[in-house]
Amino acid sequence: MNDIPLTKDFANGGVSYWYRQIGLPERRPALPGPRSYDVAIVGGGYTGLWTAYYLKQAEPGLRIAILEKEFAGFGASGRNGGWLSAQFAGSRERYAKARGRQAMIDLQHAMFRSVDEVIAVTREEAIDADLHKGGLIHVATNPAQRRRMRQELADLRTWGYREDDLRLLDRDEQRERVQVAGTLEATYSPHCARVQPAKLAVGLAEAVARLGVDIFEDTPVTAILPRRDVGQPAALTPRGAVSADYVIRATEGFTASLSGQHRQWLPMNSSMIVTEPLSPEVWKHIGWQGNELLGDEAHAYIYAQRTADDRIAIGGRGVPYRLGSRTDVRGATQRQTVALLWRMLVRLFPAAADARIQHAWCGVLGVPRDWCPTVHLDHTTGLGWAGGYVGSGVTTTNLAGRTLRDLVLRRNTELTTLPWVGRQVRQWEPEPLRWAGVQLIYALFRAADRRENDHGTTTSPYARLANLISGR
Repeated sequence: MNDIPLTKDFANGGVSYWYRQIGLPERRPALPGPRSYDVAIVGGGYTGLWTAYYLKQAEPGLRIAILEKEFAGFGASGRNGGWLSAQFAGSRERYAKARGRQAMIDLQHAMFRSVDEVIAVTREEAIDADLHKGGLIHVATNPAQRRRMRQELADLRTWGYREDDLRLLDRDEQRERVQVAGTLEATYSPHCARVQPAKLAVGLAEAVARLGVDIFEDTPVTAILPRRDVGQPAALTPRGAVSADYVIRATEGFTASLSGQHRQWLPMNSSMIVTEPLSPEVWKHIGWQGNELLGDEAHAYIYAQRTADDRIAIGGRGVPYRLGSRTDVRGATQRQTVALLWRMLVRLFPAAADARIQHAWCGVLGVPRDWCPTVHLDHTTGLGWAGGYVGSGVTTTNLAGRTLRDLVLRRNTELTTLPWVGRQVRQWEPEPLRWAGVQLIYALFRAADRRENDHGTTTSPYARLANLISGR
């Protein structure tokens, strides 16, 4: 990384910059031995924390435990790009096919409301997570991207997006908000807020603990067993089994580590870098006074935020997948990925070309075979789960937590009828087909971006082929 400007204290890994900023939390005690609960939740990220929070709020007498291999917020919840966004992953047509078009529109509107729900809870629980609801800007930097952006906007109008939910920005209006080099056009949605992910995770874990939920850290779960003819479902750990009326799997990108779940969700890597604080002179050139979140229309897309302490944090896929569904532990990313993200930073923000990079890290997100998130509870087996957010989990986890609350409590609500509830998805292919397929998909996406940047006016056939292979 000799050609990349780095600070003297540059770090790669260490979970994430977000934890470097606030310090790693003191670990809670591990499971002391076999236990029995009303609800046991495997995974201490946003999904598990939100589920416990809403269950305990609704039924204070419930005995609830969270079992976490590392510490609450260790995974994607403490490493993501900080997009509290109403974007929902997956094909709208797939959801509509299952439950009807209006059901998918209802799901999208539930996502709009979920952004404000998270903000409301942070206020109620006094969680300082650097939240700022400045909205989301997507930029198009070549004619093919602009055409795709307009087509997507027209399509979203048929799925319940009004003008005040998503609108076009002309070049001048976009530049007034943030100076992104090469932008031809942009869209803006107000349904997005910046968040410091680790602060949200730590604060939410503290709120859940205050409610009386037992959070056991340093407690890996090796398998989840369904309810048999007699007895309860259980989560198995080296420290003993935890039985419960319901066991909820909330492991997202780490699901493949559980017995029998190796091909359920693919652990996709995503990486980030963050600059040192930028000077007021640099910010005069860039603007970005509204603290909007920022993305682009590339196939191998980026996501970025202006942090509360005046840095730019930018992320992208890098090396997307490791053979055998292996997952990183401490967050170190590859040198070539750091270089790739730095080049993207400089291309989009030339004024920041001299800014030094202070931290790089990566994490994994869960990807189902059809790229559509699901939430499910089987009252017969006592097992439930939510996830497969494909990188859009900061908000979706909140919706999942409230939905699992209603499912566990056997409530028939507008949430339990949404079309992502109860979906069954086939497994990923065995290795090495899985690894080869993902490598091919992202090679095609990168080739499509190069082709479109050079001379494309329409979406590259490489991208169409990648989407076909991926099953999106």
